[in-house]
Amino acid sequence: MAVPGTLKYSFIWILPLISAFTWLGMLLAMLIVWELEGHPHYASMSPNQHIAYISDIGAQGLKPLFIAGCVVTTVFLDLSFASERWLRHTGRLAKNLGTAEKILSGLSMVFAVAGTAGLILLSIFDTLHHPKLHDGFLLLFIAGYVVSAIFICAEYQRLGIHFREHFILRFSFWAKLTFIIIEVILAIVFAATSFNKEQNVAGVFEWIVALFFTFYVLTFFIDLLPAARSNQVHTNFERMYMREAENGTAMMDGAGYTNGTANDTANGTNGNAYAIGATGHEGMGIGQHKPPTAQNF
Repeated sequence: MAVPGTLKYSFIWILPLISAFTWLGMLLAMLIVWELEGHPHYASMSPNQHIAYISDIGAQGLKPLFIAGCVVTTVFLDLSFASERWLRHTGRLAKNLGTAEKILSGLSMVFAVAGTAGLILLSIFDTLHHPKLHDGFLLLFIAGYVVSAIFICAEYQRLGIHFREHFILRFSFWAKLTFIIIEVILAIVFAATSFNKEQNVAGVFEWIVALFFTFYVLTFFIDLLPAARSNQVHTNFERMYMREAENGTAMMDGAGYTNGTANDTANGTNGNAYAIGATGHEGMGIGQHKPPTAQNF
């Protein structure tokens, strides 16, 4: 007999990995192509510019790769955002206990969508044909995800007050806060050098900003991983229950048990297990165990 819900949460943690490695793979492919072509000077580059911006390479023959990479990266990152929110709502991850936490989570998703729009649009409106639009969408991309990360940090800080035992919440909070601080500093240096026409220095910092974004995406792998661990606990419970039901070993004569180790009365519960009779009422019958949730992790 099939075990219900076995794969429901098992692969959610893969979403940020797809996003991160798509982004990293796209950047490395563009950099390698530019290197193999002998550092060509593209039409969108300044006369004294020797380091190509990502956008310079993306405006040429690799534009389809640039657009596809940006779309896949942001779509799977937004799916990671939505999955994290849903898992907290359902209790597979530590739940948002207050209205403020839910508002912060919602705002983080709104600004993430803004960042998504910025990245996709800047890849479409390239720097060669639409320089002003491209720069505007670049600003929207960076600002959207940085502000989104700020709201997530605020949410996790409040969650940490209620769930002090959860190491992952603290680790993810500090990882995202580190991203915010370093990314803002790098973005300021990039903007300042670009404004002062130091295009080669600005080009180097643009690549660093983009590559460091991979680190931020990977923090959501840390956030979602406990849901897969929780799913394994539930899966083991479901298999045990179905095996008992099929073999008839779940029938108990006046006694229940908790997680297979402790006895309880057939008419009572201890918060972890109780006996259900054939008619659906509490009493003698099949042992019903209550599996732990991800809030235990």
